[in-house]
Amino acid sequence: MIKVVRGNPTPEELAAALAVVRTRAAAAAAAAADAPATERTDAWADPASTVPRHRLPHPGPRAWRTSYWPR
Repeated sequence: MIKVVRGNPTPEELAAALAVVRTRAAAAAAAAADAPATERTDAWADPASTVPRHRLPHPGPRAWRTSYWPR
């Protein structure tokens, strides 16, 4: 549903505006249909998950205690 909020368009102006909107919507739908579907990899198979996201503790007498502190 389209609602004219301001102004008083003629039927020709309204038809032209609707043609532009429908053409853009059709082009966007065609682009989405032509785009290749990306495969979503499982998070368990992601090699980046093996890399620590925080810095590892420096070796020392209390390194074992701080190695699993939440960040």
